[in-house]
Amino acid sequence: MENFEKNFSAPVPEENSAREIQRKKDLELIALAIELYGKVFPFPGIDSGGYLKMKAVEEEHPDYTTPIDTLMQRFETEGIKVTLGRDPSSGNVYILPGNSHDIENDGTLPRYLQVCEGMDEKLKKLILLNRI
Repeated sequence: MENFEKNFSAPVPEENSAREIQRKKDLELIALAIELYGKVFPFPGIDSGGYLKMKAVEEEHPDYTTPIDTLMQRFETEGIKVTLGRDPSSGNVYILPGNSHDIENDGTLPRYLQVCEGMDEKLKKLILLNRI
């Protein structure tokens, strides 16, 4: 009985470390987003898997957001910028067209952007970290 109580009263290290890892990732994403906030970058493109996911959501929920093809045209002409969600401490980070402030309609996730040579290293890190 003593071993039984000992095993079930101890915290589960994997669960705690998974939460800690997620929290550290969120804090790093927030810090990068704050550093990149207000800057406009050239549009590196959307990776094919991300495009297909966004297109599927668009077809399932028409008029829910700006169509991805329209967004991509805007990204090409306006560039992209990084912004935080309404609650910055949540770790929600979005990519918007350079002239937009409309997260709900124009926002996409950094993980869907392509990573390419010559792009800003902090933006690249943000994209890769958002994919984890």
